[in-house]
Amino acid sequence: MSYFANSLFDIVFPDAPDVRFERSVAKDLQGRLAGIDEAGRGPWAGPVVVAAASLDYDRVPEGLNDSKKLSEAKREELYEQILEVADVSVCVQSAQTIDRLNIREATLQGMRTCARSLSVPVKRFFIDGKDVPHHLPKEGQAMIKGDGRCLAISAASIVAKVTRDRLMVKMDKYFPEYGFAQHKGYGTKQHQAALATYGVTPLHRCSFRPIREMIEA
Repeated sequence: MSYFANSLFDIVFPDAPDVRFERSVAKDLQGRLAGIDEAGRGPWAGPVVVAAASLDYDRVPEGLNDSKKLSEAKREELYEQILEVADVSVCVQSAQTIDRLNIREATLQGMRTCARSLSVPVKRFFIDGKDVPHHLPKEGQAMIKGDGRCLAISAASIVAKVTRDRLMVKMDKYFPEYGFAQHKGYGTKQHQAALATYGVTPLHRCSFRPIREMIEA
């Protein structure tokens, strides 16, 4: 279950990340704010990874943005910088958890876990997208395209993306026929061809229609 943030209490962020604005928001909240984002909702295989990040606005890494707008090299560089200066938590939800709960609920559960796992208390969580999970430790606010507007969400998106990519590269060593290091579990032609030849692995999300139909065929 989820709810939409009450627009009467929303903090309206600018269309691009602004450290001065965000620093003022954190000050007004009498404590750090945190951003939450995920990586890997769409792939046919592998986990969905959720991350939360609470920034020190006097030590913000330069170049934070939506992870999808950054090169792999830049994401890797920023990932290391974020871990040095921010309070970060990560939750990895397996394909089996996704199949049991469905992808949306697995993601929301991961968001709750990350929010509760930060070591520094925050006053508000800003979450990329339109959903805010119930039972966060503090108030949550959904933000459409937040990974390109809120620096804390940008940081979370980078941590989630790099963590998931690294996991899929690692899984490629166990299942080299599938090309996970290249497509990261998305339904590319390479992936489809491997499935047709080798079948389904424990990494595959059996509740996703293409995989389910293959199993049922």
